[in-house]
Amino acid sequence: MEDFIYFGLARGLHVVCVVLWIGGVAFITTTLIPSLIKMADPDKRLLLFEQLEGKFAFQARIVTLVTGLTGFYMLEYMQAWGRYQQIQFWWIHLMTLIWLIFTLVLFVLEPLVLHRRFKMMAAENSDRAFVLLHRMHIILLALSLITVFGTVASVHGLSVF
Repeated sequence: MEDFIYFGLARGLHVVCVVLWIGGVAFITTTLIPSLIKMADPDKRLLLFEQLEGKFAFQARIVTLVTGLTGFYMLEYMQAWGRYQQIQFWWIHLMTLIWLIFTLVLFVLEPLVLHRRFKMMAAENSDRAFVLLHRMHIILLALSLITVFGTVASVHGLSVF
């Protein structure tokens, strides 16, 4: 019975972390970046983006880490690793892929490459850099929302396959 309580806590924490993570990505994609694109001063645009996105990046690192830990705990608890071999659990594949992409970006690419590269691009052509940044966020947000929708719908009985 105690293990079941831990599973319930892990599932609840997993969902809360996904809400914080993808909700933050949605805010950045639909509100922050479009507002920054409209700013006339490229230097202020970059400074404000770095201040706000930097705070979210810290939060995103924590919640993606907890999301991964709780997700893998739940797979282990349910002995559900075999679902990766079954097409009807396509959403687990997509969920894992999205998590891997964000984890790679947040923990490896952004600190080692992307931050410096974006600053250089923004210095050369701020408008172009922010439009590209926005497009990348739109793609990641769309994939994330498809994943969330597919996961919830599938867990509650919708079968695509």
